[in-house]
Amino acid sequence: MAASDPATSLMLREAREAPAAVARLLAENAATCRNLGARLRDLAPPFAVSCARGSSDNAATFAKYLFEIRLGLVTASVGPSVRSVYAAAPSMRGALFLAISQSGRSPDLLHLAEAARAGGALTLVLVNDTGSPLAEICEIALPLHAGPERSVAATKSWICSLAAILQLAAYWAEDKKLLAALDGLPEALEKAAGQDWSAAAAQLAGATNLFVVGRGIGLALAQEGALKLKETCGIHAEALSAAELMHGPLTLAGPDFPVLVFSQHDEAYQSVADLIASLHARDVPVIAAGPTPGGGCLALPC
Repeated sequence: MAASDPATSLMLREAREAPAAVARLLAENAATCRNLGARLRDLAPPFAVSCARGSSDNAATFAKYLFEIRLGLVTASVGPSVRSVYAAAPSMRGALFLAISQSGRSPDLLHLAEAARAGGALTLVLVNDTGSPLAEICEIALPLHAGPERSVAATKSWICSLAAILQLAAYWAEDKKLLAALDGLPEALEKAAGQDWSAAAAQLAGATNLFVVGRGIGLALAQEGALKLKETCGIHAEALSAAELMHGPLTLAGPDFPVLVFSQHDEAYQSVADLIASLHARDVPVIAAGPTPGGGCLALPC
């Protein structure tokens, strides 16, 4: 293989370490998450706030939808620059403050975490480097167990962030069904790693712009997918909610402006399926990852 072949890339090699990393995380963090879930049920925070940058902020979107849907807990993102640039101190007393970071060293996250803890929030960080300043500032640190990540484009640490969020929510909600499903997550990730998505690469080869769409927890996948396409492929990819695409941005889509859709088996599925049908009727090329209505798109195996 040529050195430029994607199969030889550090990014792909690290991504393929995700199943083992997630298995480690689920085993090592179980007791901590069980105890933390009980503490959060007793504390009953009135709301949660997230603090993150880049890929980690996309993981925070996943946490937002999961916490709001499964726990009924309003969850919002706080811009780190509110503290680091504007020196403001948003009121977070009694709230759950959730920081997510691979390195735990971003200065603006550190400033906001310090303010949150001083202001009476329960500060929790999901972090790959437990010896980092952010892990020291926050009251509780949940390790991501991803191991060293040298690729600029985060892969396994992002997947581990989602797994950590799922495990925390499952114990917090005492959701036995979700806990049981998590047992099969490493195997599901192994299976996913073996799927062939080369057809999508061929269809996107000439694209310079595209929308990446999801809804609910799928929006987090769309955001991360768009970021990866920007930083690794040089494609101008914009992430949108399936609902928001219909309000103006749809006019940009067309034969030379494809749409990548992420869907999942939940209450959002039908609206995403309807969107795929609408895009197909407008001759917009659609690539779909997840359950599809069966036509009008290039369906990727999942």
